[in-house]
Amino acid sequence: MIKIMFICGTRPEAIKMAPVIKKMMDHTDEFKVLLIATAQHREMLDQVLEIFELKADYDLNIMTYKQSLSDITIAVLRGLERIIEKESPDYIFVQGDTTTTFTGALAAFYHKIPVAHIEAGLRTYDNYQPFPEEINRTLTSVLADIHFAPTEWAKKNLIKEGIQEDKIFVTGNTVIDSLFMVLKKRKTILNRKLQDVLNKENSNIILITAHRRENFGEPLKNICNAVIEIANKFNNVQVVYPVHRNPNVRNTVFNLLENHSRIHLIDPLDYESFVHIMNRSYIILTDSGGVQEEAPSLGKPVLVLRNTTERPEGVKAGTVKLVGLDKDTIVNNVAKLLINKKYYNSISQITNPYGDGKASDRIVNHIKNVII
Repeated sequence: MIKIMFICGTRPEAIKMAPVIKKMMDHTDEFKVLLIATAQHREMLDQVLEIFELKADYDLNIMTYKQSLSDITIAVLRGLERIIEKESPDYIFVQGDTTTTFTGALAAFYHKIPVAHIEAGLRTYDNYQPFPEEINRTLTSVLADIHFAPTEWAKKNLIKEGIQEDKIFVTGNTVIDSLFMVLKKRKTILNRKLQDVLNKENSNIILITAHRRENFGEPLKNICNAVIEIANKFNNVQVVYPVHRNPNVRNTVFNLLENHSRIHLIDPLDYESFVHIMNRSYIILTDSGGVQEEAPSLGKPVLVLRNTTERPEGVKAGTVKLVGLDKDTIVNNVAKLLINKKYYNSISQITNPYGDGKASDRIVNHIKNVII
């Protein structure tokens, strides 16, 4: 039996690890699975673990108010050290590009434990876009022994950086697996304010998520001003914005958007509710990575509120458009989707380039066939 340790700290990590963990748990004769939660994001992580009926074997509970990247790195590294020494796992799995991801891979390296990296090979080749994710995932690739790349483009990035091709395996993105798992569930959205919006007739819902560090300050103000102009220009639009709990986000967003009758600011949603509001939306504006991958499977056009994206497959396919952070550009792109139905349909009907919902099967089968 092989002992696999999964390390996650944020909601996106848990969402993308959950289907792999669940698949491995189906093979109790071959795998002993340990889940370590760093709780880099406490409440949002807990919501996902509850949805997928997962419980951490160890919880570092590192989250503190206004924690810095250094705080996270030091707390995770110290907390993992004692757990790794106690459990001596055969492999450590990390996912994506968070500070927990990089620090988990570094802790594994310090203890000479092989690292498997889920969602390996994403790149913008700009160290500060996104920050700190670009460096986190690049350094994780240096430390990893197995690279589960979501696409052929990600694989090519890794080969270009000197990673041996026989260490890279293209699987699709596990977020699509999770998306399909959640869509199968019947979900009543409990948020009263959101339910009222969904019940409005003849309304096009625009869903927005914007929270990245590099967008703090003026970029986020530009986004908010664009949202105001869109809401003022189109009377049939209802904007739903689940606002991240980071005070750098909330202070700006509430100061600018709070008093508009068709802009609805709500607390962050649990993953199930978020999937269902994505499914009900007409257009999605986001600076999130995961949403770029999920929304095309729901037939939703995505406008990316960033200057770069490490997920160019969607841009190339046409399901995603990179619109940057200029107010007028954002407004014009939303207006085109609202006014031009033919253009809207051409985007919403494109096949998702990020996966078919079977990535976790491929990952688990590879571990079974190659490692065991």
